[in-house]
Amino acid sequence: METQVSDIAKLNDRFRGMCLDVFYADGVLNEIMDPIGLSLAVEDFNRFTEDNDPHGEHDFGLLVFEGQKVFWKIDYYDQELKYWCDPLDKACRRVLTVMLSEEY
Repeated sequence: METQVSDIAKLNDRFRGMCLDVFYADGVLNEIMDPIGLSLAVEDFNRFTEDNDPHGEHDFGLLVFEGQKVFWKIDYYDQELKYWCDPLDKACRRVLTVMLSEEY
C-alpha cells in the first residue's frame, strides 16, 4: 500500500508540471493577474504535510499567490471524464482544478 501511495504522489507531482487538463475557476481567472506565475507556483508546490496531504498522494495544495489563498486539487477520471478512475490505471485522466479558497 505504501508503494502505491508513493507511486500516486510521483504521478501527481509530474502531472502538475505538464499543464494538461487544467481548469481555472472564475475567481482565479478574474482576480489573478499572473496566471503563468500561478501555474508555476502550483507546479513547484512541495510543502506537503500530514495536515494538507493526509493520504500522501500530493493531490491537494494551498498557497498564497498575489495575496489570495489559492487551492489546487487533482481528480481522477476515465478518458471520457465521466467516472472516477484508479489513479494508478494507465487509462486514468487527471484533471487539475485551481481555485480561490472561497470557491471551494
